[in-house]
Amino acid sequence: MSRAGFPVLAFVLLCAAARPLEAAPPSADKDTAAALKRDSARCRGLADVDACYDAIRWNPGDPALLVALGDALERAQRPVDAIRNYRRAAALAPDTRGLAAKISAAEAKLDRRPSRANGASNKRYSNAAPETQSH
Repeated sequence: MSRAGFPVLAFVLLCAAARPLEAAPPSADKDTAAALKRDSARCRGLADVDACYDAIRWNPGDPALLVALGDALERAQRPVDAIRNYRRAAALAPDTRGLAAKISAAEAKLDRRPSRANGASNKRYSNAAPETQSH
């Protein structure tokens, strides 16, 4: 590049650096708000687990959404996941009324679940032939 080209390049770079960054268009903020509102309503009203996850993705610090997700997971027979979300909500908003009862109820469901250590799951299976049998 010739020496004459350097001032032009410097001017272009200076102009680009001086130009303010463009903000997101207002329609993007409206779309985000609409998506959050839609997903929040579906999460709270229909206990739709996927909508709850989407709503939490838009607003991860909302303890009410975490509780709603926990409720949806509870209805989906996933108490371990429900407890995890209830505890996240409790960490964000420890004074949430009824949250301790939800955690206790979900933990009680875990205690009542049949464990794999009981019953038929203790049977041992093997493809090895018994030692007393000969071929």
